[in-house]
Amino acid sequence: MTRLRSALFLLGIISVTPAVGAQPTPLKAHGALVHSVAVSPDGKTLATAGFDNVVKLWDLAPDGALKEKKALTGHTGPVYAVAFHPTDAKLVATASQDKTARIWDVTDGKTKFELKGHTDIVDAIAFSPDGKSLATAGADKSVRLWNPADGKEVKNLGAHDGSVYVVAFSPDGKTLASAGAGKDNLIKLWSVKDLKELKQLKGHEQPVTSIAFTGDDKVLVSASMDRTIRVWNVVDAKETKKLGPTTDDPYALAWSEKAKTAAVCGYSGLITVWALDADKPKFTKAIKNPGYCVAFAADGTFVVTGHDNGTVAVTPIGK
Repeated sequence: MTRLRSALFLLGIISVTPAVGAQPTPLKAHGALVHSVAVSPDGKTLATAGFDNVVKLWDLAPDGALKEKKALTGHTGPVYAVAFHPTDAKLVATASQDKTARIWDVTDGKTKFELKGHTDIVDAIAFSPDGKSLATAGADKSVRLWNPADGKEVKNLGAHDGSVYVVAFSPDGKTLASAGAGKDNLIKLWSVKDLKELKQLKGHEQPVTSIAFTGDDKVLVSASMDRTIRVWNVVDAKETKKLGPTTDDPYALAWSEKAKTAAVCGYSGLITVWALDADKPKFTKAIKNPGYCVAFAADGTFVVTGHDNGTVAVTPIGK
């Protein structure tokens, strides 16, 4: 997605009105931009993925303090995405510009499986809630399911008509959503059991940059370069709420079931937190560097964002 973001960088910066308030002090984490962050299910570890081809693991304290503990090296291109296994603390999955995804055993820092099949950048990766499936998608326009137990591809589910930037499983694991660019800027829904496309969510007017299910299997939230955040009923395939317009291009979105809010990181560095029944963000913070990714702490009290200059920032937002 950086290819698209870079083209619109100046537009995003020019049109942003910075938020007021003190800014957190970012921590230098990588030698190049940080494109993905993820918090482990127990909330004690942060994973960061960088365009320096490295994935790093950090001890994450309850107050957001970070201490580096391990680097995972092996990708031969920038790392676009990272995800924790939901039940096995030893496993982390990554996606890279080198056209591969990997499953790592973090106890020894080595690759357990290298997933080959994509023919272009692998932009997105996600484990199912039970950890028995792994989804990937990328610039080859395909969405694929893998068996993380053996690293083998289960099925190439199908394709969008543009690069696919993000994938997300529903809480019950029955539905996979995917989204990205393409002439219709679609969000597609796939049946994990039947391995086929179910429905399409249509409404965004520009590429969809991020999606997340809430704690309700029926509710999906999306962010787009049309500067809107939209809420969908996936059963009826209908939009139920449109938030925005946002003041900059929203490039990453995360949901906290604890806080019942969505956090959005914009390309200007703007961080906003939204309640889905409100028309304006309940929290806003500006960081003076383009942001690519966002993740909530396990308890929903702060967010972690990754930035263009290789830094990560921890921003308290309260409960």
